[in-house]
Amino acid sequence: MYALGAQKDLESIDKKLARKILDKIDFFVATGTPLKFAKKLTNYGGGTYRFRIGDYRAIFDIDSKGQVSMLLILKIGHRKEIYM
Repeated sequence: MYALGAQKDLESIDKKLARKILDKIDFFVATGTPLKFAKKLTNYGGGTYRFRIGDYRAIFDIDSKGQVSMLLILKIGHRKEIYM
């Protein structure tokens, strides 16, 4: 599931690159253990975890029980700009 902000972020990225990012996120989720590919963020108020996809990052949260029954992508952007 993608938040409105993440959808807007994807629209601003080249279509071919956006497809590559979405395919990689789908791959992470399809493995059944997406947190294996994620890094927990500290001191960042915009999300709890991030996926690294080349030079881009996908910031996301999981449900309140720590389960990955729903993964909400909050923000997608280049590594130089995502944490600002």
